[in-house]
Amino acid sequence: MEEAVRKAEALIEALPYVQQFKGKLVVIKFGGSAMEDARVMDDVLEDVVFLATVGIRPILVHGGGPHISRAMKEAGLEARFVGGHRVTDEATLHIAVRVLTQQVNPEIIRRIEAHGGRAVSAFRDGRSLLRARKRTTTVVADDGRREEVDVGFVGDVVTVDRESVDAITGEGTILTVPPIGQDDSGQLYNVNADSAAAAIARELVTEKIVFLSNVHGIMARPGDESSFLSSVDRAEADDLIARGVITGGMLPKVAACLEAIEAGVPKAHIIDARLRHSLLLEIFTDTGVGTEIVDRSRRGR
Repeated sequence: MEEAVRKAEALIEALPYVQQFKGKLVVIKFGGSAMEDARVMDDVLEDVVFLATVGIRPILVHGGGPHISRAMKEAGLEARFVGGHRVTDEATLHIAVRVLTQQVNPEIIRRIEAHGGRAVSAFRDGRSLLRARKRTTTVVADDGRREEVDVGFVGDVVTVDRESVDAITGEGTILTVPPIGQDDSGQLYNVNADSAAAAIARELVTEKIVFLSNVHGIMARPGDESSFLSSVDRAEADDLIARGVITGGMLPKVAACLEAIEAGVPKAHIIDARLRHSLLLEIFTDTGVGTEIVDRSRRGR
């Protein structure tokens, strides 16, 4: 009986959050090594199905870097860099599009459906819902001069097909997004998944953006979990970046969170995908389990 009461109390704790976020768009970015673990993937996707079932409108942006790297190795291709930036040439783009849209995305949809959910890809029939443009990359030469370098078919998302997003998610269907953009001429571009998630949240001004990582969140002292920060102000995050506290793989995630916050998204979250039901615990409980990033200067506006 006590166990049943605890379950009921958990549902009651979740109720105000369900009411608050019902009908709202939430961007969830899932990728990296966490996607390599079938148990973690199923746990995450079960949580996403739960969100859709209670009326929240999830947009799941996924990566696929390890899958692409394996496919490139099998094809005898090696990563090439210009000015420290990875280049996506035509052969690499072809592999990225094939792996993301024909392997990774269909597998995610299959698993969502296995959990009783409905899902649709943002890339269908050779068309992406993400409008992108070729990225212009600038590097600083040894003599201090700034030079533009061509990194190939790498793009940045500039707009999102809002009408299609509303039509899909308004029906209780989960939109799954491989990070492939397209320009007005039909040219496809490889887009960084963190950047794609931030751009979608920015363009649609979603209720939340959540990054599923392989760490609990931001640490004031990297590697020391006792220094975990459950809530970080935008200004604090900028300071942590400036002081070199936030580096490596965490840096693009925090930068993407800040981009979304700047665009008006109320909260951004970084949580550990390996913790069972971490997505539900972060959204539907008072304390959460990861780091939330907010702009406290907006409170009271």
